[in-house]
Amino acid sequence: MRVEFLGSAIRGAGLALGAAAVVGVLLLANAAAQVLLLIFIAILLASALEPVVLALRGRLPLGRGSTILAVYFVFFVAVIGFALIVVPAAIGQAQKVAAALPPLFDDLRAQAAVLRPAALSESLTALIDAVSVNFQPAPPPEANEVVEVGTAVAEAAIALATVLTLVFFWLVENARLQRYALAYLPASRRAGARAAWNEIEQRLGLWVRGQLILMGAMGLATGVVYTVLGVPGAVILGLIAAVAEAIPLIGPLLGAIPAILVAATISPELALTVAGIYAVLQLVEGSVLVPIVMRKTIGISPFLVLVSLLIGGAAGGLVGALIAVPIAAAAEIVLSRLQARQTPVVQDPGALEPSDEAEAAIGDDAVVQTRAVGADPRR
Repeated sequence: MRVEFLGSAIRGAGLALGAAAVVGVLLLANAAAQVLLLIFIAILLASALEPVVLALRGRLPLGRGSTILAVYFVFFVAVIGFALIVVPAAIGQAQKVAAALPPLFDDLRAQAAVLRPAALSESLTALIDAVSVNFQPAPPPEANEVVEVGTAVAEAAIALATVLTLVFFWLVENARLQRYALAYLPASRRAGARAAWNEIEQRLGLWVRGQLILMGAMGLATGVVYTVLGVPGAVILGLIAAVAEAIPLIGPLLGAIPAILVAATISPELALTVAGIYAVLQLVEGSVLVPIVMRKTIGISPFLVLVSLLIGGAAGGLVGALIAVPIAAAAEIVLSRLQARQTPVVQDPGALEPSDEAEAAIGDDAVVQTRAVGADPRR
């Protein structure tokens, strides 16, 4: 009796300690959420650079360390050059554009005031006022505001330096970290875990490269079009379009609104032209560029993509939506390897088209035959 009581007490204490450990890890992750986000971004970027390292290593007589240094140097110069050249120019153009918007809102208010019925006039005026609040000239900053801005700039610079450092060390230490992590698993599970690890990194890298290509293409196309049309602030507007391209669902709309507003300061005809050209660019990108670039990159169904975006946006706002898809892709890979794939699930006949029923029947017969000889149905 005493032995049973002692065993129950030990199991209860172990369960309590395990629950406390889980709660402690969750609290620690919540407190270090920003750090974990930087680490995740660094892993995404490193996963995108890893295939470049492997490709150059196969073509150049260099070791892995030297190849990583060469690739990282180019990546580092590109990031720093973008931060020092494009961003200041975009900020300068943004200030000029912001100064030109208040007269536009005044004209829109005057036009809305003469509309009838009165309810329509009041609604449009309220909408214009709500939008114009974000573009009012800022008063001279106070001393504490200057300190806050300086602190924000310093934090952004530190975050950028941290990400760049983590990218380098992940590229260098990836194989060693993988061996260290796999050492905690039984020997029979290490091969599968290694394959899942590598597949996750490969898919994340493909997704990042695809997103960067789409962002660069949209930013370059819109910047060139705005420059040709004479829209003020072409650089900042192209940069906004590129960044908005990474925002799921509402990104295209967010990228178009600033350009249309700026074009409206010149003429209504130019604003309509910009809106039409932006719609054409989005149509070409969605029907031509996205299928070419993003084919076989993320590998999950559109339904899961949408669900992950909604959950990520609800849990973490814009940042949560941005990282939701790669997290869902990684989780899908892990779950697919935990499935009982030796016993395949027969597709629901009600979900098949008439033309697919014969193929499904053939597939079921093949499963039965392979089971009869003890073969793996996936082979």
